[in-house]
Amino acid sequence: MHTMTTTRRTLANAQTLATKSMELSLAAPQVVAERVSRMMTAGLNPSARDQKEFMSMGNEKVTAFYESWMGMWSAAYTAYWKAASSAYATPSLLTPTASNPFAAFGVNKATNRMVKQQVNAMTNVLNAGLAPVHAKAVSNAKRLSRNK
Repeated sequence: MHTMTTTRRTLANAQTLATKSMELSLAAPQVVAERVSRMMTAGLNPSARDQKEFMSMGNEKVTAFYESWMGMWSAAYTAYWKAASSAYATPSLLTPTASNPFAAFGVNKATNRMVKQQVNAMTNVLNAGLAPVHAKAVSNAKRLSRNK
């Protein structure tokens, strides 16, 4: 049961990451095209609306970077402690025995669980990093496409 839940969670996290990556790959060029077009149209005398949009471009990138960085740090920190507590909770899986002398290196039962944990942790970290950038790019693409 636990393995199936972990597998489903890992798959769901990977699917979320793939979906957000695809949406971002479509939204980002759209936002860039809209904004460059607006800059070219505004020329040397941008309107107050254009100036506001141009100022927000830089601010939102810095904000998204920090939110992304903090999200990734938090997810990595959580993953580290989950892995440490998991190894501590089941030390027998990592204790070498006559039947499994390489257990201390993660070979056998512990390996499968640890690999799944690490894959899930990695997708969590990537999702946490992508989420703020994805959210801002997709919302900008929708907003800018409405303002035509």
